[in-house]
Amino acid sequence: MGTLSVNQNKLQKRLRRLAGEAVTDFNMIEEGDKVMVCLSGGKDSYTMLDVLLYLQKVAPIRFEIVAVNMDQKQPGFPEDVLPAYLKSIGVEYHIIEKDTYSVVKEKIPEGKTTCSLCSRLRRGTLYTFADQIGATKMALGHHRDDIVETFFLNLFYGGTLKAMPPKLLSDDGRNVVIRPLAYCSETDIAAYARLKEFPIIPCNLCGSQENLQRQVVKEMLREWERQSPGRTEIMFRALQNVHPSQLADRKLFDFAGLRIDDEATPRFVDVMSL
Repeated sequence: MGTLSVNQNKLQKRLRRLAGEAVTDFNMIEEGDKVMVCLSGGKDSYTMLDVLLYLQKVAPIRFEIVAVNMDQKQPGFPEDVLPAYLKSIGVEYHIIEKDTYSVVKEKIPEGKTTCSLCSRLRRGTLYTFADQIGATKMALGHHRDDIVETFFLNLFYGGTLKAMPPKLLSDDGRNVVIRPLAYCSETDIAAYARLKEFPIIPCNLCGSQENLQRQVVKEMLREWERQSPGRTEIMFRALQNVHPSQLADRKLFDFAGLRIDDEATPRFVDVMSL
């Protein structure tokens, strides 16, 4: 890749700045951390690795980066692509070979969505491997749009107000998951992946599955963004600006205990005494 144009340089700086802000805001990476960067071969994880390698050079702390890919034994998976790329940029890496493809195909009826089971199997394997190599943080490539989409998926289909947190402690307490691209837009990431000419490996385990609930939500958000540019950013900011007293979760706010404060300053002035 030659010299960057002005717009390309702005794109690169924006992604690096936003990732740096997310890492700082949520204290994602600390001195001496070993960060396991989970690579799928998609645009998001390539961009995450690229940005983290830059931050590693300029950060005031020292931390290790090790790239990990999980070969799920999908038919036609190009096994040589990621190793060749990682060798070319001099990054330590591991390839985990585990045939979750057969498990998913066996358990999920034809025509049904496979993403949920596939992701659970992959996540469990990666958690275990992070333990084995002594990784203190596990970096995933989810971005701002993924987080907003997950919020609406849970809202519409799960009846819960939750999304993907930028930083997460696993249920067993043994893994800390970080999402350095939490402030970055999918549009910027896609443009950067094209700019850098990353060797993208498409996920074809489940086919296109265009009727997935996530695809429906994604298109809804795209349409909203077309109608009102900047709306996705506003919705993401809302996730950072939560007021439990204005919702209805009794576990988060003591509604039952609300009482008049007898010591509060009266709202109205007694004009007769003026």
